[in-house]
Amino acid sequence: MTRVRLSVAQRRGDLLRAAIEQIEARGVAAVRIADVASALGVSNALVLYHFSTKEQLVAAAFRHAAEGDLAHLRKLLGRRSPALRRLRSAVRWYAPTGQAKGWRLWIEGWAAALRDPVLREVAQDLDRQWKAALAEVIAEGVAAGEFRCPDPAGTALRLTALLDGLAVQLTSYAGAVPRARAQEWVEEALTRELGLAEEARLTP
Repeated sequence: MTRVRLSVAQRRGDLLRAAIEQIEARGVAAVRIADVASALGVSNALVLYHFSTKEQLVAAAFRHAAEGDLAHLRKLLGRRSPALRRLRSAVRWYAPTGQAKGWRLWIEGWAAALRDPVLREVAQDLDRQWKAALAEVIAEGVAAGEFRCPDPAGTALRLTALLDGLAVQLTSYAGAVPRARAQEWVEEALTRELGLAEEARLTP
């Protein structure tokens, strides 16, 4: 059988996707270079050729996963529609009740970042990008007169903090918060933060 030779970019992409799957299955602390290599049927040495340490592989895997989500977020926020509609679409997608990234992966990452400075730097950078993207569309809505918000950056921080906290509850503690109730809290927070009247809320 002819062996297909992958480009460096293709091989790195395969390794990162395999690392993400292994982290989700085993957790950051337990995952090994050997697990990633075995999942792809390659040698440990090949993994280490592209990522010299497990820490570098893990940090790169998280960045790879987040950049895909950031690209989708920017697509939602970049649509030619009112800022409020774009913001609601983004928040509902990002919410733990929506279709965004695997929250188990991110909870693992947050925990590991407490002790891993490389991963912590990656997580902080990505977190800043998420908040900046939301704050930008909030500011656009304010400028267009769609809603009131004296502090778009603060609103973005509070909204993401709520979403992240709900993700921990829904992912880590089964049944702690009904999904429908969590979605109601997100809607209420968005309405409150933007000074919207109750009748302005959109139905799911």
